[in-house]
Amino acid sequence: MKPFFSLLVMLAVTATAAEQKLNVLFIASDDMRPQLGCYGDPLVKSPNLDRLAARGMVFKRAYCQQALCSPSRISLLTGRHPWTTRIYTIGPFLRETMPDVITLPQHFKNNGWFTRSLGKVYHVGIDDPPSWSIPPWHSKSPRYGPEGLAIQQRLTASLKASGQPIPRKGAKVPRGPAFEAPDLADDELLDGDTTREALVAMRELAKKPGQPFFLAVGFSNPHVPWVAPKKYWDLYNPADIKIPGNRYAPKNAPEFAAKSGDDFYWYSNVPQDRNITPAFGRQCLHGYLAAISYVDACVGRLLAELDRLKLREKTIIVFWGDHGFYMGEHNWWGGKHNNYEGATRAPLIVSAPGMKAAGQKTDALVEFVDIYPSLVALCGLPPTKGLEGQSVVPLLNNPKAPWTKVAFSEYPKGGNQGIAMRTDRYRYVEWRNKQGELVATELYEHATDPQENANIAGKPENAGVLKQLAAQLIARKPCK
Repeated sequence: MKPFFSLLVMLAVTATAAEQKLNVLFIASDDMRPQLGCYGDPLVKSPNLDRLAARGMVFKRAYCQQALCSPSRISLLTGRHPWTTRIYTIGPFLRETMPDVITLPQHFKNNGWFTRSLGKVYHVGIDDPPSWSIPPWHSKSPRYGPEGLAIQQRLTASLKASGQPIPRKGAKVPRGPAFEAPDLADDELLDGDTTREALVAMRELAKKPGQPFFLAVGFSNPHVPWVAPKKYWDLYNPADIKIPGNRYAPKNAPEFAAKSGDDFYWYSNVPQDRNITPAFGRQCLHGYLAAISYVDACVGRLLAELDRLKLREKTIIVFWGDHGFYMGEHNWWGGKHNNYEGATRAPLIVSAPGMKAAGQKTDALVEFVDIYPSLVALCGLPPTKGLEGQSVVPLLNNPKAPWTKVAFSEYPKGGNQGIAMRTDRYRYVEWRNKQGELVATELYEHATDPQENANIAGKPENAGVLKQLAAQLIARKPCK
């Protein structure tokens, strides 16, 4: 895109920002894949997110930079790829590897916005105090209903009786079932209580009309356990729920790469032999769909309050899931933890005052590192050094605007580091050992194999494509 034309396009959306400082409502959902009505899913009930999409833009091909909660969120909130943050696991704090980085909310705070975090925005327990004007808030309401809590309590009591320590993380943490549909009100569970607190925060912020805000609200669903009030479970007819047909690992893929996480199997009602029957799989999908609809209802309450407070035309809304998720495809259940399409593709919806393409969708490839520079541009903030994304503002006015990006994702597996490059046609993956030597390659052509069922890197007729993609990866990825 010509620089002058790009500037004109940006001004079309950001004219409002020149008149007043826009607020940002920044909504995150944990483990939500793009299984929404606005993404074309025929079964899920997501009316509120669909209405948001009707006033915003749906990014049909948005990709996280690592399919794991904390690294993905840190990458998004810093606008840097994991190869720069050097955080690939849940555990390290951002400031351990990048002590002087200015995060997305911190940049807003430094420029006069009031920034606040409610719920899971950074990973719980791994937050970043400099990002926020006041300390982050987390609900003390339970994830489980009475049945799940009772199971947890029995397992904990059993460990205590045996004299064993109670672990705080990992496979041996006492856990309830993978799904539950308690007959409770929304606000009696964690995500509903987070919504309640967010509404309180919005009302307080509305009393200060001259004070722009960046309000981040993070929901824990639909991360396993899939626990939603019974009314959301009742939205779905079990007879309509089908499990995927490709219940096998990608053919010809490296064995170490073609795996997902184990955490699904830590829950009390999941078969320990890992034999997920069709009947049990449908129950899992039922719980996952109910959890999506629960989050959708929470988002609806936020949007309704924004309208009631007459803040909608002064607020940019961003809804995102931190990564994709597998629900039976390749026989991976309740997991991500790899470099494939289902793990790295996630929902992204942006609604901004003044955008010309409201209600439209774009096929442009975007990365989550693009969110930071996009919000900076939309709100007229000064640029920040070191960002590795690209503003999507041109797409908000024209979903078919010239766009040449590819999307990168990374994951360490089997002692090797994998980097995936998603182009318009292919997913290309290189796996290198600690010495930097290439140990495996994967290639999937999405026009003929959108589920990535077969790695075709070993076919002689694809040698030219592999050479071209390898050169493209080297040219596009900075050496860090």
